[in-house]
Amino acid sequence: MEHSNQKGQWGSRFGFLMAAIGSAVGLGNLWGFPYKMGNNGGFAFLVVYLALVIFVGVVVMLAELALGRKSGKGVIAAYETLGRKYKIIGWFGWISPVLILGFYCMLGGYCIKYAIANIGDLFNASWGVAGADSAEFFAGFTANQVESTIYTLIFVALTMIIVQAGVSGGIEKFTTFAMPALFVMLLIVIIRSVTLPGADAGLEFIFKPNFEVFKGTGWINVLASAGGQMFFSLSLGMGIMVTYGSYMKKEEDLQQNSLIIPLADTTVAVMASLAIMPAVFSAGQDPAQGPGLLFITLQTVFQAMGSLGPLFGFLFYVLVFIAAITSSISLTEAVSSAIMDRHIEKGKAINRRKIITMVGIFVALEGTFVALDGLGANGFPQIFGQSTWLDSFDLVSEGILMPLGAMIMAIVFGWIKPAYLDDEITYGGREYKMKKYFHYSIKFIAPPILLLVLLGQIDTFFKLGWFS
Repeated sequence: MEHSNQKGQWGSRFGFLMAAIGSAVGLGNLWGFPYKMGNNGGFAFLVVYLALVIFVGVVVMLAELALGRKSGKGVIAAYETLGRKYKIIGWFGWISPVLILGFYCMLGGYCIKYAIANIGDLFNASWGVAGADSAEFFAGFTANQVESTIYTLIFVALTMIIVQAGVSGGIEKFTTFAMPALFVMLLIVIIRSVTLPGADAGLEFIFKPNFEVFKGTGWINVLASAGGQMFFSLSLGMGIMVTYGSYMKKEEDLQQNSLIIPLADTTVAVMASLAIMPAVFSAGQDPAQGPGLLFITLQTVFQAMGSLGPLFGFLFYVLVFIAAITSSISLTEAVSSAIMDRHIEKGKAINRRKIITMVGIFVALEGTFVALDGLGANGFPQIFGQSTWLDSFDLVSEGILMPLGAMIMAIVFGWIKPAYLDDEITYGGREYKMKKYFHYSIKFIAPPILLLVLLGQIDTFFKLGWFS
């Protein structure tokens, strides 16, 4: 029996696509994309972003899915099939989701808190926002270590329950329902957002062509920002697509799937911009915030909507919760799958429930630590020159390990083992329509772009001003 079948397998193509798209559609789509797009010339950023998705995102996606299916293993063991010295790329791709889960679960917990608070407002209950200033409400919640820890742990528990149920019985079943629901709720919020008075300014912020940003070295900024966003948005370099690829059936068309996932993810990112920015501008709020955009700016927007505000607030935070949990599910599976591989290598039986529970306890400890830090509000000593532990976890994972691992992977498949994945992509006599494009892009385009993304991330986290 194949390793992939011992750990699980997707029941249907639709199920796999919903899980993969769910992984790609995360919190970064909902606050990162709209804000970065507006800050980097709107339409100009979108053009660069789409070019990067086509020439780098699709190619790295295809390579990761093919490697996963060819090896039938999680990220560490999959890279080991290339040779022992390549195992380090797998370790980069394994450590990243371990660290990301630490802060992702805290932010997921925040989504639960805000969905409940908006329901409270709908029924005038004591646990609602009750007209409080959004910034004060948010500050009060982050400073309340007990409450933010409880919500973080609830989110961890929900994630682990779904992943424990297995690949087709848990992950696939949940995402097959959750992703269409996310799409419908996003449409409802978009309709409300673009019909608000003053929404035009938000649409202009996103879509008005402004190529001034390319002047001088400005284009490097836009390229680094779009590259970073594209990379993390598509769940590349964090072991997920390798893991999800390992559960794919051999008759699946890898080339087609590597196009559908980035297309769907980019569509949701643009839709998120339409849901968020017109509303932000309508309420005269600041579009240039990170987590604050979701939890302060948008809560202010919902409060300004009158009696229907809490309903749209509830819908929106449930939507963000779905985006967060479908991503945390995939991160957890990527971490757990590699541990299952070790059990298989040692001839041990896989106890999925036990392995996921162990991973869950570790993530709960991480999440608790990040929640207690309260986005830097509670006086914890910080490291790496960052102001919050969320940023420190993010720096190591998204800032360094993911782009570095993907860059080395592109060099390996482009220059050292160029034909390694070809037979997997053409399995069953399938026509290799993307062959020239794949080999040219992974050889000449992906490595320099990924190097630029890596330098751009280091520059951003350490405020070095290299590209300013």
